[in-house]
Amino acid sequence: MNENKTNPLLCDPVSGTCEMPVGETSNENIAIKSENKPVKIIYYTDPICSSCWGIEPQLRKLKLEYGDDFEIDYRMGGLLPDWNYNSGGISKPSDVAHHWDEASLYYEMPIDGDVWLEDPLDSSYPSCIAMKAAQIQSKEKAVKFMRILREKLYLEKKNIAKWENIVEAGKLAGLDPEKLKKDYDGDAKKLFEEDLRLGKSLGVRGFPTLFFSDGNNNQLTVYGSKPYSAYENALLALYPESKKEKIVAKNTLSIFEVYPTLAPKEYAVIQDISVKDAIIILEELYSKGKLNKKTIKNGSLYSVK
Repeated sequence: MNENKTNPLLCDPVSGTCEMPVGETSNENIAIKSENKPVKIIYYTDPICSSCWGIEPQLRKLKLEYGDDFEIDYRMGGLLPDWNYNSGGISKPSDVAHHWDEASLYYEMPIDGDVWLEDPLDSSYPSCIAMKAAQIQSKEKAVKFMRILREKLYLEKKNIAKWENIVEAGKLAGLDPEKLKKDYDGDAKKLFEEDLRLGKSLGVRGFPTLFFSDGNNNQLTVYGSKPYSAYENALLALYPESKKEKIVAKNTLSIFEVYPTLAPKEYAVIQDISVKDAIIILEELYSKGKLNKKTIKNGSLYSVK
């Protein structure tokens, strides 16, 4: 890829990736060990990666249908170190705004690109380090934490490089704010540097990148935002014995017990229905007072009351 055209924030919806500038890569053969479940997934992501927001529907469905058979190790990619470059038509934060609005329409996920006009981020490193700090406390709460960070960024136009927004997300995820700050200033930075090193060793070129492994040196990689079947097929190829769990019946609030917030696209992918039908169902639940709704210019997010 031409380095001059590579910009980490100019995510390509067609390939489904936020591509990193070409740098040194390692040819090391890294064996991924599966620890507690038959398949381990190393997921390279970044809180500000719009393509990663685009695969939330697929990952949420995969967890519901096959969650007993795999574990995800969330690794941070460091998508935007700073603004000391000029490439791909983006040289300043305001250049990202229109691009994010286009990504929102493509992925059918709510994103308001105006954050880059109103309160732009100078780097994604603070949110990546915060994620590592959250993982020190609890891997489960860290996943909730990153979801909340993304909702703050994509829907509320909050600059998640700022500590006040990071700590607010931490509290909402049930994390201890004092420990979060202590780890953020301490060990989390080293853990983030380890993620960057491992990413280089694995040859990560962009996000999302998911490495599937059965612990016996059998590995498959799904690179970029892909349809649900790509992730399902990778899992089944490594663990054919995997049994698909039946997802809850339509027209219920049950999914919100697992995922407290859902965009129509997420509900649609999980229930295997059209986004149009998902909106009808969610709007009916909202009109009956069973759901809250946050609407932005490029979509809505529904949540339990």
